[in-house]
Amino acid sequence: MKTIVDFARAKAAGNPICMLTAYDALTARIAVDAGVDALLVGDSVAMVVHGHDSTIQADMAMVTLHTRAVRRGAPEAFIVADMPFLSHRVGAAAALRDARDLMRAGANAVKLEGLAGHEDVVERIVGSGIPVMGHLGLTPQSVHQLGGHRLQARSAADAERLGRDARRLQELGAFALVLECVPESVAGSVTDALTIPTIGIGAGARTSGQILVVTDLLGMDSGFRPRFARQYLDGATAAREAIAAYVADVRGCRFPAGSEVLA
Repeated sequence: MKTIVDFARAKAAGNPICMLTAYDALTARIAVDAGVDALLVGDSVAMVVHGHDSTIQADMAMVTLHTRAVRRGAPEAFIVADMPFLSHRVGAAAALRDARDLMRAGANAVKLEGLAGHEDVVERIVGSGIPVMGHLGLTPQSVHQLGGHRLQARSAADAERLGRDARRLQELGAFALVLECVPESVAGSVTDALTIPTIGIGAGARTSGQILVVTDLLGMDSGFRPRFARQYLDGATAAREAIAAYVADVRGCRFPAGSEVLA
């Protein structure tokens, strides 16, 4: 992906869109080299990198810092940056300033969670020339209000409400929509009803594309394995074994070897 036009073309052609989170330059470079279509500098950085217990600890300084790093690692990538907790709930002018700062840091678009109470903000940001990706279903910034990380839109009324919000986001100019932790049937119905693409995470196989948190894909946290996130590598074990081998070589006077000593 290079522009939002490519997202629309992928949806129209039925070509699945592959997104991945990235928080640093090296991971961004590897992801793009591997063929990922677009990167998300998610507010999940607060948990994955900084060790907080929720995404609400992410602020503009944190997301901006990591957006700059990802841009340096992947200068040609399409990068979406999350608007952090409450940044789009304090008025359109303030939200627009934050969106501007994320774009200046290297983002190509910003992502906003939810819809109720900030339709004017979405419209203002889009109208100012900044592409907006929506996010419905499980919205982690509202996890306390939602009662935890649970499947959303399970009832007919909630599914209907999600569909209305999705259509409204499209009307307001969002170029794509993340659907998180909703039933596959609901995600499929929403996808079919929209002209913009949907990107699923825990939303089944009927969305226009998928996104995963990179550390889940790589299996870097052995204590956290969400059922919807396929683990492609046991990264925690691989890293632990590699570090343990290094420790053993240092303590056994096997590192550095002669070829590793600078003359």
